[in-house]
Amino acid sequence: MTTAPWRDPALPAAARVDDLLSRMTLEEKTAQLYGVWVGAATDGDGVAPLQREMTADYDWDELITHGLGQLTRSFGTAPVDPALGAQALARAQRRIAGAGRFGIPAVAHEECLAGFTAWGATAYPVPLAWGASFDPELVAELGRHIGRDLRSVGVHQGLAPVLDVVRDPRWGRVEETIGEDPYLVGTVGAAYVRGLESAGVVATLKHFAGYASSVGARNLAPVRAGVREFADVTLPPFEMALREGGARSVMASYTETDGVPVSADPRLLDELLRGEWGFTGTVVADYFGVGFLQSQHRVAEDEAGAAHLALAAGIDVELPTLKCYGAPLVGAVRAGRIPESLVDRAARRVLLQKCELGLLDDDWRPEPDGPVDLDSAPNRALAGRLAQESVVLLDNPDGLLPLAPDTRIAVVGPRAADALAMLGCYSFPSHVLPHHPEVPLGIPIPTVLEALRAELPDAKVTFAEGCGVSDPDASGFAEAVARAAEADVCVAVLGDRAGLFGRGTSGEGCDVADLRLPGVQGELLDALVATGVPVVLVLLTGRPYALGRWHGRLGAAVQAFFPGEEGGPALAGVLSGRVNPSGRLPVSVPRAPGGQPWTYLQPPLGLAGEVSNLDPTPLFPFGHGRSYTTFSWEDFTGGDVTEIGTDGSYDLSLTVRNTGDRAGAEVVQLYLHDPVASVTRPDVRLTGYRRLELSPGESRRLTFRFHADLSSFTDRTGARVVEPGALELRLGPSSAEVRHTARLRLTGPVRVVGPERTLRCEVEVTEAE
Repeated sequence: MTTAPWRDPALPAAARVDDLLSRMTLEEKTAQLYGVWVGAATDGDGVAPLQREMTADYDWDELITHGLGQLTRSFGTAPVDPALGAQALARAQRRIAGAGRFGIPAVAHEECLAGFTAWGATAYPVPLAWGASFDPELVAELGRHIGRDLRSVGVHQGLAPVLDVVRDPRWGRVEETIGEDPYLVGTVGAAYVRGLESAGVVATLKHFAGYASSVGARNLAPVRAGVREFADVTLPPFEMALREGGARSVMASYTETDGVPVSADPRLLDELLRGEWGFTGTVVADYFGVGFLQSQHRVAEDEAGAAHLALAAGIDVELPTLKCYGAPLVGAVRAGRIPESLVDRAARRVLLQKCELGLLDDDWRPEPDGPVDLDSAPNRALAGRLAQESVVLLDNPDGLLPLAPDTRIAVVGPRAADALAMLGCYSFPSHVLPHHPEVPLGIPIPTVLEALRAELPDAKVTFAEGCGVSDPDASGFAEAVARAAEADVCVAVLGDRAGLFGRGTSGEGCDVADLRLPGVQGELLDALVATGVPVVLVLLTGRPYALGRWHGRLGAAVQAFFPGEEGGPALAGVLSGRVNPSGRLPVSVPRAPGGQPWTYLQPPLGLAGEVSNLDPTPLFPFGHGRSYTTFSWEDFTGGDVTEIGTDGSYDLSLTVRNTGDRAGAEVVQLYLHDPVASVTRPDVRLTGYRRLELSPGESRRLTFRFHADLSSFTDRTGARVVEPGALELRLGPSSAEVRHTARLRLTGPVRVVGPERTLRCEVEVTEAE
């Protein structure tokens, strides 16, 4: 029996794909360039923007005779038992392979932003909580767990992580981001990619690029970012995740920057991504993003025109279902409107990836290898550890926390007794189950109330909801105040309800006009504080909210960013003292709620000053977080001015010692201050960090290896340069507090740097002398 070259695993992938492409018809090649979303709703509310309007009709049996590029969300569209879903996906793959001439299955993709978005799968903390952990290695383990679960049911590609850097906390998708600093986003995001890819799953970076810089914090709004903001804030996390994480796919953003939609921008998707950065994977459209070139951006007159623009820009795969890359594309190629070479280019990239995944091999089989368990005990343990590490103790001025084990506690608030308070909008229960109210959650999710009662069995715990999350009804205030007045301490559990397109207070399409707590929750907190009983504020949110109104009036304040299915026990552990809080803020907490979109990456004119009566200084700065123990930072080396070349490096060291009576974690943060540059620079920006867990009395020596490349920025010509001159390296526990400073002077010529520059400040941990 003669085997066609494209079936021969001994040949290089490129040779195999070239042979296969030479045998394929135009229809067969274009079939590799789109997905199909089986079961997607065409009426009512959807889980993607304009889903009802953009979903096309097709005949499945006829369609798959040409092959199929991708299968969209077999598990993430409707509730299905994971084991039965794996069997159904395998049958669908057998049908696809059996219907076409070449027997090529589809790439199955799913969302995996905070865990596999499937019924019965572990709901982990959202990415903003990953940022709060400052623990990339734990996030890499998270990626490995999620990747293994995806592969166990036949999924090849995960649509995560989100690498958008927060520019305006009013944006609804803040919960999906890792934070407001590109270095934190890049290091944590790259770790997640490493983990996902190590399990054999194609990680998809999104949203490339600029999505979070939309005007007015409105979802899918135009982007007004300047050249330097785009180059120095928006792009670095993607570059790091590609170089260090090895991501094999990128998702094009919905947005347009300075009038050019990303999905039609070859400068971004081809010249930068593939040319300068050397990316060789696949670029996929965000859902309906190709069709939006016609319907939303109005830069194409018809579907074929949209297909032409997207293919020419470098989008290889139309997701989630065929709209433009199907019959409109085939017709336009046959009519001479679109060069077939564009189809060949994209199909080659898709087939190379399928070859990497083993989907062109004779021994390919889609059936799962063993039993399916998407919420295993190791998964839950990992979810619990990440939840614990991500809880931020904002304030504890008089040591009210930890709570006494036998105290009287009034638990009040709309987030205290609701399991969904733990979950972001891309968790399956929040994302899909609202369309299936008769279906149970599928996973156990202890509430804060349940967890606190279990955590403190000797305490007398009462409960009153007080109000809803976003409705204006204050009729429950009286009961809540009564419960608080009877207690020794009141735990007020407030925050967000995750949802989609205005059906929540946080999540995709749930943008806000200001940063007041939703609904009448602020008024409820006022009423509780007025009782005179100490109030512990516990926030379960997807974004930071303005807390200046209550500063100095609370007994303590605790922030959790949608901490997942084990978030209740994690929070209860922090309140009881079983867990020593170690999270740090990945986003600043504002003092006032008004229209001052602000992150800490501000040049001098963005800081407080005499030229304006408005002070944008946050109440709690980026990197802030308190502990139940204390740490000393000793034996610092690096005080004097040191000269290094613009291509040089410098080590600065210190010893961190746990001086308290219990184990805890310190997060040592390194910030760069550039006093004078050819363009304005942020006053400080994160350039290194290390999370360090220490027992009482234990110490470790940290050495930060700073390279001059880390001071690079985009100059007036658009080049990325390292400039000679003075620099300060500031070590501190947050962006606003400096413990030690090293002063450098870079000498030599201005040096232009490119993609091979040093991206990371390595930190060595050794035994303290």
